[in-house]
Amino acid sequence: MDRLQVAESPEMVRLKPIEVAVEILHGLGIALGLSLLWTMEAVRDRVFRLLDRVNVRPRIRPASAFPPGQPRKHPHAAERVD
Repeated sequence: MDRLQVAESPEMVRLKPIEVAVEILHGLGIALGLSLLWTMEAVRDRVFRLLDRVNVRPRIRPASAFPPGQPRKHPHAAERVD
């Protein structure tokens, strides 16, 4: 016999109509979000397959987060006068 049995049956709580509507909207939001992610992934996959088909080469020069030129001078915390 299985030892992991529930001793009491779970208590059912009757939801108000507004609570039912909120739960339905929550489920719809999750479903729409997942379908949006799935659609974006499908579009991304199609774009990369198209780029592979036309044999587009990746960037020769690696992209940088820092623009070319001299870096800006920042005052040090010890030199600041408030």
